[in-house]
Amino acid sequence: MSGEKQAALVVENVSKRFGDAEESVLACDRVSFEVKPGEFVAVIGPSGCGKSTLFNIIGGLLGDYEGAVRVGDVRIDGPHPSIGMVFQEESTFPWRNVIDNVAFPLELRGVDKLQREEKARHFIDLVGLDGFEKRYPSQLSGGMKQRVSIARTLISQPEILLMDEPFASLDEQTRLLLGDKITQIQQQLKQTTLLITHNLTEAVQLADRIVVMTYRPGCIKRIVNIDLPRPRTSDVVGSDAFGHYVAEIWNDLREEASRGMQDSEAIARADRRRV
Repeated sequence: MSGEKQAALVVENVSKRFGDAEESVLACDRVSFEVKPGEFVAVIGPSGCGKSTLFNIIGGLLGDYEGAVRVGDVRIDGPHPSIGMVFQEESTFPWRNVIDNVAFPLELRGVDKLQREEKARHFIDLVGLDGFEKRYPSQLSGGMKQRVSIARTLISQPEILLMDEPFASLDEQTRLLLGDKITQIQQQLKQTTLLITHNLTEAVQLADRIVVMTYRPGCIKRIVNIDLPRPRTSDVVGSDAFGHYVAEIWNDLREEASRGMQDSEAIARADRRRV
């Protein structure tokens, strides 16, 4: 369509198989979708659907796959400076305080100390940790440490923010409140964001669109547009519209989650027979 923005990220017919010719597992099967500039897309599916495999492929951490991942017109092979990554496990350096953790990518580039600390303070304030600059990770809660990791990723100003279950270890209340902060940051920076998650509430709270994946081999079952107003906060969780989206996506996922559970039970039974 004339005037339509070019996609910031394109995932095109991506398939990934693990193992050898005698015994292999197809983790992802011809996965294709696009993320537009400034859009927030969530990928959701049951355990074993290849979400983390997809994350590692898009982030350039996993090669030897079929298909293509492109940033704009450029096909990427390996880590790309346009993509910043936030992992499930918080990745702060325990021997560095908050400001030194956040400034670390600029330190690697040889940026002057005063300049990198000034920029680090900006992103520390953006994630809501103003006043905690001199604290060490051991003095922070899990949610605060994850915010430090997010600020450290954002300081490099990536075009695309890629997150793999970044709130998985947090309690539900903290997840909702941190989701508010992520939404605020994403809207303020107009940050193109791709979230990998298994949490229905999190996906609907944050995303413009949700890519629903099947159980292994993971392929796209459906893409759901989330027509909830922005700016969006966790207050929306109690609305009828929010509940409708959660129920709709759960209906899509129920069969896939059941297949995964049956597969796990079959493997467990086979293991017991071999003992």
